[in-house]
Amino acid sequence: MPTLIRVLTTIAIFVGIVYGAMFALVTFVEPRKGEISVRIPAEKLNPRD
Repeated sequence: MPTLIRVLTTIAIFVGIVYGAMFALVTFVEPRKGEISVRIPAEKLNPRD
């Protein structure tokens, strides 16, 4: 039984660290906003079959 509790405690600590890292990323990282333009060659728009 002590081994089971030790494993569950280790897993809980690991999950808490991962959850904390995800929360920190959501809170502190702002995505870059801006327009994106990509030129597509005419050959790709109207392929000749």
